[in-house]
Amino acid sequence: MDVARLKNRTFDEIQVGDEASLVHVVGRDDIALFAAVSGDENPAHLDVNYASADMFGHIVAHGMWTGALVSAVLGTKLPGPGTVYLGQDLKFLKPVTPGDTITATVTVREKRSGKRIVLLDTVCTNQRGDKVLSGIATVMAPDKAVEWPRTKLPDISIRRHDRYDAFVMEARSRPAISAAIVHPCSPEAILGAIEVRDEGLLEPLLIGPEMKIRAAAEAAHASLDGLRIESVAHSHAAAARAIELAATGKVSVLVKGSLHTDELLEAVVASDSGLRTERRMSHIYAMDIPAYAKPLIVTDAAINIRPTLEHKRDICQNAIDLLHRLGMEEPLVAVLAAVETVNSKMPSTLDAAALTVMAARGQITGAKVDGPLAFDNAISPDAARTKGIISPVAGQADILLVPDLEAGNMLAKQLIYFAGAIAAGLVLGARVPIVLTSRSDSLKARIASAALAKLVAAPRPVKSLPS
Repeated sequence: MDVARLKNRTFDEIQVGDEASLVHVVGRDDIALFAAVSGDENPAHLDVNYASADMFGHIVAHGMWTGALVSAVLGTKLPGPGTVYLGQDLKFLKPVTPGDTITATVTVREKRSGKRIVLLDTVCTNQRGDKVLSGIATVMAPDKAVEWPRTKLPDISIRRHDRYDAFVMEARSRPAISAAIVHPCSPEAILGAIEVRDEGLLEPLLIGPEMKIRAAAEAAHASLDGLRIESVAHSHAAAARAIELAATGKVSVLVKGSLHTDELLEAVVASDSGLRTERRMSHIYAMDIPAYAKPLIVTDAAINIRPTLEHKRDICQNAIDLLHRLGMEEPLVAVLAAVETVNSKMPSTLDAAALTVMAARGQITGAKVDGPLAFDNAISPDAARTKGIISPVAGQADILLVPDLEAGNMLAKQLIYFAGAIAAGLVLGARVPIVLTSRSDSLKARIASAALAKLVAAPRPVKSLPS
């Protein structure tokens, strides 16, 4: 029998007692995909914590997922292509759980002449032989023989964004802290402020021209009830006032609204801002990448255009200190270049080698640093093994330190748009964290950015990040 082709049985060929079956092992992704397609988000099927207190004590598959296996047998095997599914009586007898091996079997019990009606007993059993489903299907069997090549189904993967759930939950568990939303004069900025307030993360103070703020709220169909507004004339004044409040400790976080990033950061780095530290400011993307087994920091993708070796030292230390505040004791830093060997014609490899030595000599502390490493052998153990790289960092980096802003920006956006990553953006190195978000950021990215800022602004020991 050619398994690459489907072949049916016509009404005349079918005999009472004929049967066919298929076997499928239930996976977590099967349940998630069925929920996504059907819209059935019952937590009994998806949420371990909810299901543990439910009647079965664990996650169970949707009943109709099991029923769909019956449909698959009818449509592909007996009777097969050309079958019209008319009706189905189902009884769900036992729960189906992830890891179960389900065998769906259909058996012909009756034929009715005239309209080619066939009744079939339908049974699904698990690996122990227990019946989990039974019923009777009514179909109209085909009258012509069909043999057809199987359709190549698309490859499907589940994008799970849970790498930062632990720190978001930790941030939610703490009292909200004050945040200046600088010039929130767009609907997106207003909605962002409301979201982080409603999540219990930040207490927003809206700083900007009041008329423009209220117009933006009206455009967003959002209520400003409960939100404080401090009216100033324009975006420059909003940045200056927000920085004054941060320098005097009246707000703990700055959040960029609808003004340009440069306008806000130039005010922060001004000699009289009161927010500068001995450390150079740098930007990080805290990335939740479905294809990577743990959280990943990419730096710097937004501030330092062509960083010097001294700048890279500060950029690296800023990212390390962030992960320390999130509970990671010794992050692994991969200093990226195009190749993993030092080449005098490629300055990025020289800087990477120097940073590795600086970490060994205590000029960078609290992490294992190695480079130069190409992107593939920084994040893939197989790639590192193939190239014979022996390194405590290769294949398992927590931080990717990029050569310059262009490389970092392109890498981050490729991960976001091609790999489905969610990126929380934050500026470090000032006396308060600064949240940088864009209009295209998802709600989850905005929430993660605010949670990250909250933990940086008011740290206390947290459990290690999930790996």
